[in-house]
Amino acid sequence: MTYDTVIGLEVHIQMNTQTKAFCDDANSFGDEANTHVSAVSFAHPGTLPVANTGHIDRAVKLGLALGCEINKTHFFDRKHYFYPDLPKGYQITQDNQPICIGGSLDIKVGDKTKSVKIHHIHMEEDAGKTVHDVHDTLSLVDLNRAGTPLMELVTEPDLSSGEEVFAFIAELQKLLRYIDVSDADMEKGSMRCDCNVSVKPAGSVELGERCEIKNLNSKRYARESVKYEAKRQIKMIEAGQTFNKQTLHYDPVANVTSVLREKEGVADYRYFPDPDLPPIVMTEDHLAGIQAEMPELPWVIKKRLREEAKLTEDYAEQLTRTPKIYEFYSGLADKSKDAKSSANLMINQILPSLDNDSMDISELKVSLDACTSYLTLISDGKISASIAHQQLWPALLESPKISPMTLAEDLNLLISIDDNALGALVTKIIENNPGQAAQYRKGKKALIGFFIGAAMRESGGNLDPAALKEELTKVLDNG
Repeated sequence: MTYDTVIGLEVHIQMNTQTKAFCDDANSFGDEANTHVSAVSFAHPGTLPVANTGHIDRAVKLGLALGCEINKTHFFDRKHYFYPDLPKGYQITQDNQPICIGGSLDIKVGDKTKSVKIHHIHMEEDAGKTVHDVHDTLSLVDLNRAGTPLMELVTEPDLSSGEEVFAFIAELQKLLRYIDVSDADMEKGSMRCDCNVSVKPAGSVELGERCEIKNLNSKRYARESVKYEAKRQIKMIEAGQTFNKQTLHYDPVANVTSVLREKEGVADYRYFPDPDLPPIVMTEDHLAGIQAEMPELPWVIKKRLREEAKLTEDYAEQLTRTPKIYEFYSGLADKSKDAKSSANLMINQILPSLDNDSMDISELKVSLDACTSYLTLISDGKISASIAHQQLWPALLESPKISPMTLAEDLNLLISIDDNALGALVTKIIENNPGQAAQYRKGKKALIGFFIGAAMRESGGNLDPAALKEELTKVLDNG
């Protein structure tokens, strides 16, 4: 029997606000434990929460980008559970009235595009962090993260493979960075994903029992855990075993899931409206102001690059990997007045020089002006493109403060041969290769590449490829 895998995601996204969701403690990552805390973070008796406008506005931005319906009136609830890093004994979240409903996000896997429907987006606060590897006998609690503004995006069960899960998380990360609501850095915990996985006989409309893989902090882990879990469930079903809803942990080293506990039900959380927070009512003017500040979305940019700059789908995808990469490319294309040459430089030289994990364009030591000058040397015919890419670009990476022109002069890379010298060189190359010349004249025109290569080697690369080809073709064709 064959099976379909059915996957729904719950993606937890930390917002990049300056302060926490319900108090003015700093929202900061990586600092000394328990340095961004107050009576509110510690949940001292008598403290009251105050909603963070930045938290709300960022949720609205994501909802607008995904085409959600925005609930102009919404409220917060209390979700009860007891962990050491949740001092209140409950989490402030949204249950009955989330801020965003519906919407979708398109993903691409291979040559297929799929629209993944969003069930809702709700706001909540993060818990603190329990640390188990610092003390020999005790677990310690760091409340710096407690109260961090979160959004939870819940998809419909529209995904059907680990590859689709990977693509969805990657596309969502890109969107979050473009609209500047989160750095979406999974390694830092700014974005975490729970994967709800079930299997069913192929074509069946009835869904199987689902299990939830918790707190995945990597696209790759999400993809591989889903693959493993689907196989685990199929194996159990075919062995005649049954299982209830389970909450699972994924071990990326062993590539296995294991049961943490039986999954809680809604009744276990005892939701009810938070009496300390009044309903949030947004005006049409406020929504219009957020809409007016929305940046250009990545899929709009990609479409323009394909249609106006005539770039390939792959080039458009790579140039929009992060907002700063696109910003650098856009500046380069504007300054050089050559969108395609700028794209080639970005794809073939600049992006490969960056750390592949962070893709941080600020790591590039070569300035935008220097990159523009580099392209101008090529377009003005002062250096061949091949020599520039093979020799000048590596030299520029090593000495980014020296101008491309000065480096090209110092390395003797500029095209300097005059017309008479070019004619003499072409004659010499042809005379030294009479067999190839005869074959060319008999119709083997592809041999022009052989003569160009030989001339380039003879000259040390200091030739204009277009002028060289023209001269070689003229002499060879005239016999």
